[in-house]
Amino acid sequence: MIQNYADALDFIHGRTKFKKIPTLKRMRRFLAELGNPEQGLHYIHVTGTNGKGSTVAMLRSMLLDSGLTVGSFTSPFITRFNERIEYNAQQISDDDLVRLAQRLEAVVAKLDRELPTGGQTEFEIDTALMFCYMAEKKPDVVLLEVGIGGLYDSTNVIIPDVSVITTVGWDHMKYLGNTLGAIATQKAGIIKPGVPVVIGKLPAEAQKVIEQTATEKNAPLAELGRDFAVRKTNAHGLRAQIQYDGLNIHHGRFQLGLAGDYQVENAAIALTAAQLFLQGRGLPVDQSALHQGLAASRWPGRMEVVNREPPVMLDGAHNLPGMQALVKSIRDDFADRDVYILIAILADKQYDLMLGELASLGNVHLTVTNFAGPGPKRPSADLTQVAAQLSSRYPIQVADTWQAGFQQVAGQLSSEDVMIVTGSLYFISEVRHLFDD
Repeated sequence: MIQNYADALDFIHGRTKFKKIPTLKRMRRFLAELGNPEQGLHYIHVTGTNGKGSTVAMLRSMLLDSGLTVGSFTSPFITRFNERIEYNAQQISDDDLVRLAQRLEAVVAKLDRELPTGGQTEFEIDTALMFCYMAEKKPDVVLLEVGIGGLYDSTNVIIPDVSVITTVGWDHMKYLGNTLGAIATQKAGIIKPGVPVVIGKLPAEAQKVIEQTATEKNAPLAELGRDFAVRKTNAHGLRAQIQYDGLNIHHGRFQLGLAGDYQVENAAIALTAAQLFLQGRGLPVDQSALHQGLAASRWPGRMEVVNREPPVMLDGAHNLPGMQALVKSIRDDFADRDVYILIAILADKQYDLMLGELASLGNVHLTVTNFAGPGPKRPSADLTQVAAQLSSRYPIQVADTWQAGFQQVAGQLSSEDVMIVTGSLYFISEVRHLFDD
């Protein structure tokens, strides 16, 4: 029986993470038992290997500044579970979380008894809880971030106003497939008949799959580089200034609130999706609101500056494409500085290739470490062996615990240097507690 906040979290996190056969039938049955809370709302549905969370953060900020009420569902959380479900940038309250978890608990118990493969997974419960909350709040728009993939993701039970596919790269291959085409097929699963789709720059193999799906479903496609364009206008600077051209905006100049060069394309995708949503709902596109919103966007754990002098940043570059984006940012923004990196990665990621990317930079001092990981089935990788085999300009250090590693690295910094803590988002979450007010 759920009686308090701790009980509610135990109920959610105690559920199985995955079932063997992917299906949306179980999720649809769950929602039907709950009175279909997902119906009657407007959605922007966002998937992608990387960039989902940042794109949602920018969309939220721009649409709030445009005068809309905005719900959002994101994952994973960085500090507290409540971050995942927000209304007007305010986290769901503990009381609401407990009340809704109590409502779900009885239905889950019933389905555990009735369904041959048992009841809901953890993410299905997260998603249903969010839908119930949004049904009560009735925002003008819900920004819905996919958990994994798209086609069988538990969020994929809605017809959105706009679908977004930010990137397609190598991640979650165990669940999504071993080719970019297979991964793209999963992500293309969120494309719905007649619903506009916004896509970022995708590998040719992935783009072909998505274009084909959009054509089959008669879904208008807005593609970065073809239907809208963006370029960074300031040479060096943690936060990019951009020029954007797309839809009704010509030579629009914007300042980004989120740091890192990889946010340039995410910002262009968010600007396009925001315009499509507003136009589709017959609402005015107020360019000054979009300006304000982009500049004010914040997203924890993505090139997040947690200390200014010397700069200390947290960046959840949790897979190979994410690490390649971070490497590009270091090359573009910190080429003239020494960059000290503390890194820990989950064992189910391409950690050897990720470390290799960082080791290739001549101004990077690497310290590898480990952390608890989200659970016994997803441990932190032992990076010691990989570190010993990599050639890098400076010897790679090994820290037995991340706390020791952090102190070790922080002690070496001069005011001119930069420190970046990176790797798993779960790792970033642990380190971020050091900087809680």
